[in-house]
Amino acid sequence: MSSKIDNNDLKILETLKKNARTPYTLIAKDLKISEAAVRKRIEKLIRLGIIKRFTIEYELENEIKAIVMVKSTPQIPTPEISKKIIKISGVETVYESTGDYDIITVVRGINIAEINKTIDEIRSIQGVISTTSTIILRTWY
Repeated sequence: MSSKIDNNDLKILETLKKNARTPYTLIAKDLKISEAAVRKRIEKLIRLGIIKRFTIEYELENEIKAIVMVKSTPQIPTPEISKKIIKISGVETVYESTGDYDIITVVRGINIAEINKTIDEIRSIQGVISTTSTIILRTWY
């Protein structure tokens, strides 16, 4: 843990991760500090680069999500490939990982054809050796 953050900061991060729209007044009440203190702490976390962005998670009734695991060649740096993958339409998240796969992505589409198109685009990137994909059936929060 960085010496610049404390347990209250960690509690703020945990709360915002569960619901980024949690009112500062509610966070302040839970932590027994002022709303102004919560606001300053969140600004500090943003300034330090700990909070990178506020986002939403959503799920559409007929939408398909898939995990695409990517093997890459050592000749092209993984971050270079990842930066290209994240720009592809339908790619939601890109993770660089250890193990059998160098990159793991989450993709979204309204049908299998759209998922396939996204996977084809990923495969066309120089340095991508192969992909393995799996459809997500259910998400738990």
